[in-house]
Parts: sequence; C-alpha cells; structure tokens
Amino acid sequence: MLTTLAACADAPEASHSPSPVPRSSDGPAVVTGAQRLVNERFRPLDGMRVGLVTNHTARVDTADGGPGHLIDRLHEAPNVIVGALFGPEHGIRGDAEAGAGVSGGRDATTGAPVHSLYGASKKPTQAQLRGLDALVFDMQDVGARFYTYISTMGYAMQAAAEAGIPFVVLDRPNPIGDRVEGFGMEPRHESFVGLYPVPVTHGLTVGELARMITGEGWLDGLEGLDLRVVEMEAYRRGMPWEDTGLPWIPPSPNVPDVETARVYPGTAFFEGTTASEGRGTRVPFTHVGAPWVDADALAQSLTEAGLPGVRFEPATFTPVDLPGQGTNPKWEGRAISGVRLTVTDPAAFRPVATGVWVVAGVYAQAEGNDRRDYVKADWLAKLAGTDRLRRMLTDGTSPDSIAAAWEAEAEAFAERAEPYRLYE
Repeated sequence: MLTTLAACADAPEASHSPSPVPRSSDGPAVVTGAQRLVNERFRPLDGMRVGLVTNHTARVDTADGGPGHLIDRLHEAPNVIVGALFGPEHGIRGDAEAGAGVSGGRDATTGAPVHSLYGASKKPTQAQLRGLDALVFDMQDVGARFYTYISTMGYAMQAAAEAGIPFVVLDRPNPIGDRVEGFGMEPRHESFVGLYPVPVTHGLTVGELARMITGEGWLDGLEGLDLRVVEMEAYRRGMPWEDTGLPWIPPSPNVPDVETARVYPGTAFFEGTTASEGRGTRVPFTHVGAPWVDADALAQSLTEAGLPGVRFEPATFTPVDLPGQGTNPKWEGRAISGVRLTVTDPAAFRPVATGVWVVAGVYAQAEGNDRRDYVKADWLAKLAGTDRLRRMLTDGTSPDSIAAAWEAEAEAFAERAEPYRLYE
C-alpha cells in the first residue's frame, strides 16, 4: 500500500558540521519530511514505538530553532518511543569510511539498541523489530544508484513488510537534480551497490524511489508493505541544492560538499579502474588521474570536447593514508597528474557522460601494463550496472557513442518513473 502523508496544517576538508549554503533565489526554503514530522509534533507516529534507520544527516531544527538530530527530537517527544536504531554504511555518525564494517551497541541518549546494517547483516532481523510499531527511514542520499543508502532502504522495507509494520520514509532532496543518465542495472550485476534496475542517476528522491521499488515489485515480499512517505514542502523537481536553503551535511566522508556529490556519479567509475578517484586526499572525486597522465593534455582534450556545465583544469595530487576517509588508497604516496572538475552549471551538467569522457581520456594516455590492467572488469560492471561500458571503452568506442547507447533506456525509465513522482 502506497501512502503519502500530507501536512496536518584546494578544497575544504571533509566535515560533518552543517555549513550554510547560499540561496540562489528568494523562494521559500524546503521543509524536509523529518522537519514536517517535528513541526507536527510527530502526530503521524502518535503512540508508536519506532525503529529509526538513520545516520548523522537526519538533522532537524530544535525547539529553539538551532540544529539538532531527529533521534533527539523523537526522544524528547512524549507521544513516541525510540525502540531501536539502525545504522547504514558509514555508521550512525557517518564517520566510518567506505567499505568499513559498522558495529552496533546502545545509544547513550535514548538507551535504545543500535544495530548495524553494514556488517554481518544488511537487513534488520525480525528479532530486532520485535515490539516496534513502525520503521522510519531518514537519511540524505546523493541520487546515484551505487550509493548504498538506497540499498539499505530496500532491505529495511522488506524487513518491515515481514514484520507487518508500516515503513515511513521522511523525504529529503535529491542533491544532483532530476537528470536520468547511464545504463540500467542488469540482473547479473546486482549487488549491494546496485540493487535496482535503474540508471546510474535515477532523478528521484528516496521517497519517490521507495514508491517505485514497491510499485514495480523490484524486491520480494513488498506486496503488503504499508509504505508511507512524508513529503517535503516547497520542493520542486530537480531543484538545485542551493535553492533548498538547507545546510549541506556530508552524507559520507568522501562526499564533503555538494560539488563532490554532483560529480560523484561519473567520477566514481574510477573506482573500477587502476587510476585514482582522489581517495586519500581532501578532494575525492573532483580530482582524478594517474601517474602516467599528461595533465595539461588531458584538460585540453576534455575542454575541447565541449561538455556542458563543467570546467576542467590540470591538477596534481598525492594520495596518502587518511584514517576514516581513505585508508590504503590507490597510488599511496605517488604523485598523480590529472584534472580537477568544477561544475559551472548544475542544470546543464551531465555527470555520467562526463565521467565516461574522463575515464576514457585517462585510458587513452595509458600504455603497456597500465593500459592492459586499467579496467577492473567486475567492479566497473557493478558500478555501471553492465559490462557494456568496459567493452565499449576497451574497443575504442567514443564517449559520445557510449552515452548515446544508454539514452533510450534512460528515457524509458524516466517515463516509467513518472507515476511515482511526488513533486512538480
């Protein structure tokens, strides 16, 4: 069952402290689903003992108007009991680096047990849900298929359906807009970084995606799920983050700002190669390259490609061990030459196509063993959702032709997603 809850009325270092974002318009600031719940004194959860799938990004205003966390506001509410907390990849506090196991424990404020959804189990167990009346999801996603928070959401939806309790999504903006781009995920490449048959960028909020997951039957056992989405107020489809009026809280250590989130869906392909995606620096994903790259030539060739909404500049950087952000990065201690990507027009920028251009540009300069070993076939296929990207790259297919190859399926997905959208 689908339910939308209506209102009752070089670069900065990674940080989890909210930072002000300049507004590019005088329109109203977005009110997130979590903030609406707070403003309504949690009436949709009245009398419930809830489990919360969340992390450090679940920020809401406190009673005096300052920044706070949804966990604390729920704990303060006289009509709701926090019965359990569930943490995704990077943990409840968001300080565990990518791929690192996350442990459980007990929350000092609420006394509720904390269960890891990024360790031995990625799905809440029925024992962990026992005694709960609802499971609530609130995390800031980045809008890319291979960002694991949406996989965590799907598994939590399954667990709620099995337990016969509502699953409530508190909606937040998609920070990279509504552009649909990239190959769809093929079933044989399904993994925790690709759980649904969607393009690399799906253009949906997490609430919209939850509706589509349920409506399209992408996961088993959701036929009877009581799915409820608390919509945002004043949010427009594809709205630039700068217009939301919301502070940026890094959803993970290597996405320190909105600029990084925007390029991430494309430059994350470098994780499926031997080249550097910038991990082990304070500028991951916006700076990419390899020891063999001629930075000036690469920046010039990419500039001449005329890609919309982005500027390329020669760059050099040296990955180092950064505990909590980039442990044992590729090419640790080696000087890397490459490019810095700066998004100049978010509405025009095509992150996935741009990522293919840069990956292909670095590959074109590789020789000998560097060229032979460049692609990590299995990992690139998981990220791309298909092996077609690897085959086309190594066959010398032009980046424009690669992007053209996914256009029809991306358009078909966008049309299929239309009934699940909540915002104009």
